[in-house]
Amino acid sequence: MAKVIIYPTNSLILSDLVQRFGHTPLAMMEKIKEKVTTVGVDSPPMNITAEEPKHGLKYAAVEVPAGVRGRMAIVGPMIEEAEAGIIVGESPMAFGCMGCARTNELTKYLIRSREMPILELEFPKDDDEGQEFVYKIAEFLKSLDEVKSEEATE
Repeated sequence: MAKVIIYPTNSLILSDLVQRFGHTPLAMMEKIKEKVTTVGVDSPPMNITAEEPKHGLKYAAVEVPAGVRGRMAIVGPMIEEAEAGIIVGESPMAFGCMGCARTNELTKYLIRSREMPILELEFPKDDDEGQEFVYKIAEFLKSLDEVKSEEATE
């Protein structure tokens, strides 16, 4: 099974779809859970330590706001860990708002720059597009199983 980075990284819908097809969704919710339940972070809503914006320098320059570096300290390693990606464009806030336009652009850029299977879709606007949206995601996730089995036989 593949580790699939989803964008928006906090989309419960995408995370659930990836999981239903037997893959591991790389999503912000799990990473934040680790942060707020780990000793070293005093209490929610604080979800990063003082060191994490420094780790974010690997993904964003020092001139970039600390919030972007802090987010990238969490999102960047997920992108590096990913074996595949799903990017949904033009999604409404309720689908999974990342909260920062610069982080969004950097996240999408880094996902696209990886040599891995990537599915890019626009958020559906009606029921027919919604069915097609889920179908395309399902087909993509099924194709990842085929890629994995081919790699295992080589």
